[in-house]
Amino acid sequence: MSKNHFAQIESPEALRKIPTASLPLFASELRQEIIHALAKGEGHLGSSLGTVELTIALHYCFDTPRDVLIWDVGHQAYGHKMITGRRTAFQQLRQRNGISGFPKREESPYDTFGTGHAGTAISAALGMALSPQKKHSKRQHIAVVGDASIANGMAFEALNHLGTTDANVLVVLNDNSMGIDPSVGALKNYFHSVKTKSPTTPNFFQSLNLPYSGPVDGHDINALLKAFESQKTQKGPRILHVVTTKGKGLPTAEEQQITYHAPGKFDPLTGKLSPSKTHKKLKYQEVFGQTLLELAKKNDAIAAITPAMPTGSGLIKMMKAFPKRCLDVGIAEQHAVTLAAGMANSGMLPFCVIYSTFLQRAYDQIIHDVALQNLAVVFCIDRAGIVGHDGPTHHGLFDIAFLRCIPNLHIVSPRNAEELKNIMYTAQLGLKNPLAIRYPRGYSDTETISFEYKKIPLGSGEQLKEGTDIAVISIGTLCQTIINSFTQMKNASAFAHFDLRFVKPLDEKLLHRIFKTYKAVIVFEEGVKQGGAGSALLEFASLHEYKIPVKVEGVSDHFVPHGRSADLLAEIGLDEASISKKLELLLNKISG
Repeated sequence: MSKNHFAQIESPEALRKIPTASLPLFASELRQEIIHALAKGEGHLGSSLGTVELTIALHYCFDTPRDVLIWDVGHQAYGHKMITGRRTAFQQLRQRNGISGFPKREESPYDTFGTGHAGTAISAALGMALSPQKKHSKRQHIAVVGDASIANGMAFEALNHLGTTDANVLVVLNDNSMGIDPSVGALKNYFHSVKTKSPTTPNFFQSLNLPYSGPVDGHDINALLKAFESQKTQKGPRILHVVTTKGKGLPTAEEQQITYHAPGKFDPLTGKLSPSKTHKKLKYQEVFGQTLLELAKKNDAIAAITPAMPTGSGLIKMMKAFPKRCLDVGIAEQHAVTLAAGMANSGMLPFCVIYSTFLQRAYDQIIHDVALQNLAVVFCIDRAGIVGHDGPTHHGLFDIAFLRCIPNLHIVSPRNAEELKNIMYTAQLGLKNPLAIRYPRGYSDTETISFEYKKIPLGSGEQLKEGTDIAVISIGTLCQTIINSFTQMKNASAFAHFDLRFVKPLDEKLLHRIFKTYKAVIVFEEGVKQGGAGSALLEFASLHEYKIPVKVEGVSDHFVPHGRSADLLAEIGLDEASISKKLELLLNKISG
């Protein structure tokens, strides 16, 4: 790494003392610092490399944190974190007890609003600008909207409102033509026409009563400074269009923008990815994607929908094979769900593939557009459970609780790759209800996929192990952790093990046998306890007046932080050692 001429720059106040002629050198060194920090393997690289000059110019021109600066999406903000007092702390980015990978209000006064999900910044900035106690303030409110977040429905709602106000809000459109995958849709085409200066292109923003400036080269600091100094003299709502390159400054990241969104370990000089640990096992996303493609080849009714996550969801091969039946709709979860409902209403079988944390954004559509009309949509809930370093904005811990109360909707959590494959096969044989299939991030238990299928009876659980005293009930892939925990116990014969599999409908025949046979029941789930699978069993026990103890183990009433998944599971008591200890304590209690 080259000499750091600006090691003393740890705040915007210090930054503003640098002569403008020195800012390009500072930008180069800051970019290299980000590259070297992320080369260790943790974090979102491409987006923040693309915002280095933009970050510097914003903090140089505006009086942050008095002037409010909100980053949307939050993984654009690594340079922002470094020059707002966190250069040293950045070495522990996304590590347990280290700083977050997203802006976080508790972390710094410069992080004026938490932004882990897309599309929120304009609404938040407008809310701050319209707050009565701030109404007469001269401060600026700046929303930096990038990585295709402008196409999110919430951003459109905010623009629609913003254009009717006199709120002092500057929307900086960071246009890099990318989300994680390339941007899609008519808005992308519109921005392309603006950048190529087509004379026939009407201005979308001005039609909403939003003054528009740009486009400006987002890597030309002098041009940015000039643009922002001009914006400082203006009031009211307005748009500044800035054009950047995702991965700027690292040639491999510019050329391979999808891979280098969050590349893992790489050589900071060449950008070459470090050899990863050899994994013979397939990721769940690969199992899902390969299975859906094989099923789609034989079933013309199958379609797939994803809101801007085709690569992460394992859908790239299907998208190439069936471009009209595998659709990326952009960062638009609400639209994705209701689009699926429309397809189901017309005889298709849509697999709506959405990460658990993002499905939260389409809750009304699940209820009103799918479940109320009892349409056969298959929700493929990726990243269910703990997801690790992305932290509390991305853990998939709430889906069972928020889905279980919805009439008509069925919920299944397969315990391994074989079960995932087979429940997908079962779903395409015909459904009378919408079905949610939840599965985790990461590697499965299988190295290859056999496309020989077995139908799974809807609403069925399964006994996996005999036992004498206590029924251990698991849901999802936590099943294997429990199996492993038995090997650490001398008295494992006291525990029977059951895979609940379906949270809704429950296998009541199996549950009646369990509650009539054993002295106690303990359920383990990788999700929140309030409203989760354990709550379903407690409701069952209450309804049928069973008196045996029912102990629920899962995530308590708090947000789980970021860190290694293994460490987080140990903290919340869902690793092998913790489960063994809890089982032994329960056995001692009922035996005493």
